Parts: sequence; structure tokens; C-alpha cells
Amino acid sequence: MRAALLCGVSALACLLAGSLAAPALAQDVQGLSAGSVPKGTQMLVEADTLVYDNDKQTVTAVGGVQIDYGGNKLVAQRVEYDRKTKRLVASGNAQLVQSDGTKINSEHIDITDDFADGFVNALRVETVDKTYFGAESAERMGGVLTTFHNGVYTACEPCEDKPNKAPIWRLKARKIIWNGEKKTVRFQDSNFEFFGFPIAYLPAFEIADPTVKRKSGFLMPGITYKSHLGAGFSVPYFLVVSPTSDLTARGTYYTKQGFLGEAEWRQRFDNGEYSLKIAGISQRDPNAFPFNTIDRGPVGDPTKLRGMMGTKGQFAINERWNFGWDVLAQTDKNFSYTYAINDYDSYYRRSEVYLRGLNDRNYFDLRAMKFQVQDNTAAGSSGARNETQPWVLPSLDYAYIPDTPLAGGQLSINVNTRVISRDTMDQLLGVNRRIPGIAGQSGRLTAEAEWKRNFITDSGLVITPLLAFQADGDYLNASSESLQAINAMAANRGIQDDMRSSFARFMATAGLELRWPVLFTSVGSSHIVEPMAQLFARPNEPFVGGLAVPNEDAQSLVFDATTLFERDKFSGYDRIEGGTRANVGLRYTGSYDNGWTTNALFGQSYQVAGQNSFAEPDLVNAGAYSGLESARSDYVGLAGFTAPFGLSASVSGRFDEQTLEARRTEVRAAYSGASPISLFARYAFIQGQPLYGLDEDRREFTVGSSAKLNQNWRVFGSGTYDMEKSLFTNDGLGFAYNDECFSYTMTLSQSRNRNTRELTQSVGFNISFRTLGDFGSTTSNFVQ
Repeated sequence: MRAALLCGVSALACLLAGSLAAPALAQDVQGLSAGSVPKGTQMLVEADTLVYDNDKQTVTAVGGVQIDYGGNKLVAQRVEYDRKTKRLVASGNAQLVQSDGTKINSEHIDITDDFADGFVNALRVETVDKTYFGAESAERMGGVLTTFHNGVYTACEPCEDKPNKAPIWRLKARKIIWNGEKKTVRFQDSNFEFFGFPIAYLPAFEIADPTVKRKSGFLMPGITYKSHLGAGFSVPYFLVVSPTSDLTARGTYYTKQGFLGEAEWRQRFDNGEYSLKIAGISQRDPNAFPFNTIDRGPVGDPTKLRGMMGTKGQFAINERWNFGWDVLAQTDKNFSYTYAINDYDSYYRRSEVYLRGLNDRNYFDLRAMKFQVQDNTAAGSSGARNETQPWVLPSLDYAYIPDTPLAGGQLSINVNTRVISRDTMDQLLGVNRRIPGIAGQSGRLTAEAEWKRNFITDSGLVITPLLAFQADGDYLNASSESLQAINAMAANRGIQDDMRSSFARFMATAGLELRWPVLFTSVGSSHIVEPMAQLFARPNEPFVGGLAVPNEDAQSLVFDATTLFERDKFSGYDRIEGGTRANVGLRYTGSYDNGWTTNALFGQSYQVAGQNSFAEPDLVNAGAYSGLESARSDYVGLAGFTAPFGLSASVSGRFDEQTLEARRTEVRAAYSGASPISLFARYAFIQGQPLYGLDEDRREFTVGSSAKLNQNWRVFGSGTYDMEKSLFTNDGLGFAYNDECFSYTMTLSQSRNRNTRELTQSVGFNISFRTLGDFGSTTSNFVQ
């Protein structure tokens, strides 16, 4: 029957196309306009029956009507076109699918031939981003304004089993006005329903069009709580300045400290973006903060006016080079941390400007840096750390690996330079302990080249010879206060004080590494056992044995299984490992057909000849308690496994080379698999290190868990317990709900100072309604 009517269908198509002075179907529900379909677009019409009524000037398509025009599709049981009124009426399970994917369903659709005006009864609209409108009736005017009468709006998908069940949230309104030109949706005389229950009446409420990603207006308010600030309520406003720039202003009122103002400007370009943020407050009650802290201010002169300015940016100069910055300036060292200024509230910060280049195997990084510690210790007090942090102007790292092998091996070249300026000397616990930072200026230029080549014998033995050379040029202009402290430290400890204003150092290394991986296979598994040995021959470290060289970047030394086979175990360039050293160990890996894997490493290091650099003192006692200061090092090892169902565990440690007493250990375990429960646990032990100011052993246990109660709900928590002080330093609990249109998170956390045991509590929660916005805060001091 349908095939027999092709001529009639063609006639209807021609009739409609000729009658409609403009395209017949709309592009989207916000902008159903005639100009949205290109001129000359053909209309395809298909139906079971066509009825022509020349007297009434109507053409009616009946039975399985399908109209396709410019990517828009209209489907209905009956479509009637009136040439006199130029109206198109579709009825009987009518559905309009627009070219952008938006679906409009109704029993009756009455629109003009250019689709600018129309009236729809029992309307249901599904947009392409899964937002839904429903109404008893709707009308369209001017091609841009759609009014829903007794309408409903939600971003929650209908329940497949119970389509009439109320969604998690929805807005019911007497009128919903969708302005396609202004890109807004306005609700008049509306109620906000949650799980079908009305919880808020909103006389007038406006949101951005669901298709709009950026639009000026108030955002969802927020709420937070902190012990020293009180409860806080914030209201943000978002202003779109241009397609590439915007401004967010936020006002927060704290019950204890008053009004905090924030503003952030953002702008994007074709090759990058930048932002600028400012914030400030006049504290109403500084005495709410603990005594002798930067938050409270000096005795008798409490800090009231506090603020910050921060900026970030990153730009691609070309495909190889990037330029950027991250800078924070504030009235005091702890403002951004105390008031949780987003993007600037980390405890340890590094303000910097950088230029970075990467091409094949070449790397270049130039940056100027200022290190910042946002602690609340009053300036000048014992333990204040920010005042002693340096400026680095500049720091340069360059790495180059030639594409062409040299003598059959790989050559790598590294260059590092840094210039440091510090106003206040960093001195820890007296002159006989440590001087981590010298006041004044210092600079160093280091160039390093390394060549190595692998040879594999027929038996599988891997032989790797290595040659390396390093040259340094240093200068130092220390303050008189620093020189006096260094002299006193040397005299107190009976060591040489030969701090120099300039010097040059050289180090040459000849090394040989032997590895013999042996494969063992059995039913269902394979195992590789790999004995390893290294020998590095080199002269003694220059200027070793006294206080002659500043140490800024090689202060952190951790000797464990991961650093056993390092050529130079110092963490930076300021110290150079000297003397002849051998590293010996055994490495193992195993894999099983059932998905399990195992791994282990165990070994020891030996000072064969020359002076042991780790046994010689410097300004920070870098080698002390490292396990490398004796001719035979402590033993180091690690072992671990992973299971296919999400379980993993590892243990690592360093053990005395004579008594096997544990010096440093760490145990980790985690589970995250198909089960609704995930767990992690960590135990760490570090033996006391008096020369570092850590007289007592440190033992800490951290545990956390997350349990998924059902498809949407989960509960989580974590805690850290100091086993030496019998104190929970951090603990917290939270729960969360999440689905396709709504999420909720609630956290309760607290922290305690290890020394004063002062308690700080935080409460955070966040409610997010998709397309409407977020409400609350995300304050949380523990791992989720």
C-alpha cells in the first residue's frame, strides 16, 4: 500500500515544499526558526494515505506519517496542513526529533509553517543532554520564547520500571518560560520537590539554558564550618564578560570572623589561559585563633586586615615551548591556608615563573621560584619555617640524549644551575645540630655526562660498563650571622670549618654492572631470579670531611631498596658520592596464570675504598642515620604481591647490618575489587634521629575504608594514629550519594597538633543538582 502511494507522497512533498515559504522543521527547541535549515533543502514525506481537499485547501497524511526535513524528523499518526492558515497540525503519538537530538512528544502539535509560533498539548521534551520538561500545555511565540503551563523540569532520567514515579528532584512551576534568545529558563510560582516531597517554595527562579555552559548569574550558595572561623555561608556570582573571559565574585560570612570577599578573573586565548584571584577580610575576632599564631597576630596588636593576590597562567609558545607562572602574594604567610582559598590553600607552596621546552629526547626547564610554607607559627618564633625559605633566581635543568649512539652505547648529558637568595638563616635546634639554609646568596653550575652500553653473553649475563664525569662551579656570599653559626657548629663538633666563597669540583666515575636474569617456569607460573652487582670506582668527594660546601638540594637522603642500585645516592647536585662502592642484591619477579604477581628485592652496599661520603658531616648531616655511613651498609629489602581480585600488599625496610634491628620499615595493604568494600592500611616506623631534631622513634598507622552500600550510597572514613604519642592526629568519617542527576557528600573530620594536642574540627558537605549547581562545601581533611 505504501509503495503504491509514492506518486501521491511526492505530490504532498512538492505541495508542502512549495507552500512553505521557509523551512518547515525547527533546529532546536530554543530557536525553531525558518532560517535554521539551508535554502533549497528537500522535504521527504512518507505516509499510508494522502487526502486532498481543494475546497478547504488542506492536505492530510494519515497512518505512519514520517517527515524528514533538514535533519529534523516529525512522526505522527496524522498530519494536516492548512494552506490558508499556513499551519501544520500533527496528532496521534506525535514526536518531533530535532537535528540536535532534542525530542518533543505530545498527542497534539499545532505549529505555523515556519515553526516560529505554535501550541502543544500534554507536552514532554527530552533535550540532547538528558534534561526533561513536561507540561499540560505549551505555546511558542516569535520563534524564541516557549512558555510551559503547569510545567515540570528535571535532569533525572525517568524510571524505566515506574515511569510515573517522581524523580529524585524536580521543579514544578505554574509557568516555565524558556527564552531561546537570552538562553534562560525562568520558573514562576514554583516548588522544589525532593523525592516527591516539596521542600522549598520559589516565587521566581532562573537558571541558564541546559545547552549553555557559561552564563552570568548567581551560582548555588555554599556553607562550611571551621573551629576558628565559625560557620560560613557564601554566595558566588558568575559574570560572563566575553566568550573568552569571565569573573567570579564570592562573598562569605563567617560567624566568628566576619565577611570574606573573593574575586577571580579568567581569560582564555588560542594558545593558553591565565587567571587572577584576590581575597581579603577584616577579622572580627582574631582572638578566636590560638595564642602566638600568625592568624591571631602579636600580643596587644591582633591581626585584623588580611588578604592575598594570586595568579596562574600557561601558554604554548609553539609545539615545543611552554611558558607559565603560579604566583601567590599575601599579607601574611598563612592567610590562604586558613581561609581555604581555592587553588592557593596547600600547606607547602612554590610560587614560580617557568619556561619549558621538550623535543624528542631534549628537555629544557628554566624557572624562578619562591618556596612558601603556610604554617600558623608566629614570625620569629621557634619552628617558624616560612621566613627561612629561599628565592631561587633562577633554576635551570637541561637534558640531552643524542640520537646517534656513541661507541655503541648511549650518551646522556645533564646541566643544572641554581642561584639561591635567603634573608634569614635556617638553623635547627642549636649550632651543633643542623643549618639547612645559609643566609645570603649562593650559586652553582653543574655539567654531567654519562655513557653506558649493554653487552649480553650467550649465557644471558648482561654486562653494562659505565663512564661518568661531573664538573661543578660554586660561589657563596654568606651573611656574617651564618658564618658565625657555622664556626660555632664546627668548633662544637670538632670538625673543620673551611666554608669558601668560591670553588670548583670534579668527579669522574668508572662503573660496571652485572645482571644475570634466570627464568624458571613451572605449571601455571614463571619466575625470574636476577642476581645483580655494581662497582663504581671514583676518587674521594672534593672538600669532604668538614664544613666547606653548602648543601641546599641534597638534604633528603633515604636509602632503601629503590635506591640501592643508584650510581649517586644523594638526592641533589650539592653533594657528590665519592670513593669506590659496590652494590649487591637479588631481584625476583613472578607471574602466575591465575593473575597473581609477586616481586622482591634484597641487597646491601659496601664502601670498598676511599672516604665514605655518607660518613662525613656537612651542614645538614645528610648521611647521618642513612644506613650508608659504615663500610657495610644496612640491609634493604622489599617484597610485595598483587592479586587479580584487587588485593595488593607490600613490605619494605632497612635493617641494621649487624643486629638486623629495624631502622626504617613500611607496610602497605590495599583492596579495591568487585566487592563493594575497598580498604587501605599503612604502617610506618622511623628510628629516632637526634641530629635532625627527632629524638624519639616515630611509629604511625593509617587506615581507611570505603563501602558501597548499594548502587548509589557509600560510606567512607580514615584515621592516622601516632603510636608513640598515643594520639589520633587525623580522623574523619563521611558518606555520599551519587546518581545521574544528584550527588551528596557529608564529611566530619578533625586533626590534632602532635605537640600541643590542640583540636581542630571541620564539617563539610556538598549537594549537587545537575544543571542547577552545587550547594555546600567540600571541606575534608582525610582521604576518601
